[in-house]
Amino acid sequence: MMTIRKKYLIESFVALVMSATFVFTVLSCRNSTKTDNYADDIQAMKQLLNSENLSDEARYGIIKKISTTLLSQKQHTQLIVYLTDWVETHPQDKFNAYWLLMVAHSYMQTNADPMAEFYFERIIKNYPDLEVEGQSIHFLCLENLIKISRNSDSRIKYFNQLINRFPSSVSITEMYMRLAREYENIGEWTKALRTYNMFLEQPDAASIQITDIPDAYNYAKTLIDFNSSPKDWTFRSLASLETAIKEAIFRYQPNRLDAIRSKVNFFAVSWKQDENASTGQVDFSMANYMHGNRISYDKELIPGPTPNEAYLRTTGWTTMPTWYFYLREVNFPADPDIHGRWEWAGIYIGDML
Repeated sequence: MMTIRKKYLIESFVALVMSATFVFTVLSCRNSTKTDNYADDIQAMKQLLNSENLSDEARYGIIKKISTTLLSQKQHTQLIVYLTDWVETHPQDKFNAYWLLMVAHSYMQTNADPMAEFYFERIIKNYPDLEVEGQSIHFLCLENLIKISRNSDSRIKYFNQLINRFPSSVSITEMYMRLAREYENIGEWTKALRTYNMFLEQPDAASIQITDIPDAYNYAKTLIDFNSSPKDWTFRSLASLETAIKEAIFRYQPNRLDAIRSKVNFFAVSWKQDENASTGQVDFSMANYMHGNRISYDKELIPGPTPNEAYLRTTGWTTMPTWYFYLREVNFPADPDIHGRWEWAGIYIGDML
């Protein structure tokens, strides 16, 4: 990886100024008044590029000044044309990756993300990494590609490169979570579950806050726990689950109810509580709440907020007498034999709000 030595750049540029005093005096005068003459300034700097014995660093300084001047004037098209032409006509310039990075950023600033993605990709594929002002060009490209790419296959590639090439520059925990989500998006469940496991193994997995992925830890843990479970509490249909629950209540079979309820993240909360809160996750025996009580249930289920959810109202329980059993369709595409079955996932305690 090449590094620009600022001290050497300054020394080279000072020498260049001394050899072209008149031109830079003109530029100074223009820059100290108005920016209206930026085109003349750029033309003068382009003439400097024709000077003999320019070092790579001095040439870099001039081209960067031209580029930043164009950017300050929001002349993105001129900048793109100038830098792409420079790269094409000067293939040996060791800073070409940086010039194309500026091209890609210009496309991003004009909302031309597909073109920006093309140039970021081109840099990574065709140019060795370059460190400019302490930053890796390839790292910057990957960061921006993740921001603008909407293709999961591409994003998977970018996340893997960040993890493998720049582990000290990113949050590995966050990268594993985002990578797992992308695998999930394309149905690569074996890879998704393996990556979720890697996420959970990180020391900060339980505490990390990831933008746009709320409660990442519980999401991953639920998937892994469910995948590892026997899933023998699920039913082929909502009707068969409803029948089993009602029969267990009618026959006063608390052990049967314990067997029917979900063994992963089963909750018992009030209507105002979060079902994912730690206080909501429960592991209890139904016998403790049925003993000595006459439990009854409504004849009909109450439809849930989606076609994949339903409630069964029951009464007669110890403490708060009214419980709503929450029934939902299993969403687990990783196992086609289980996906689409139904489970009793939790209890809402008290009257429905």
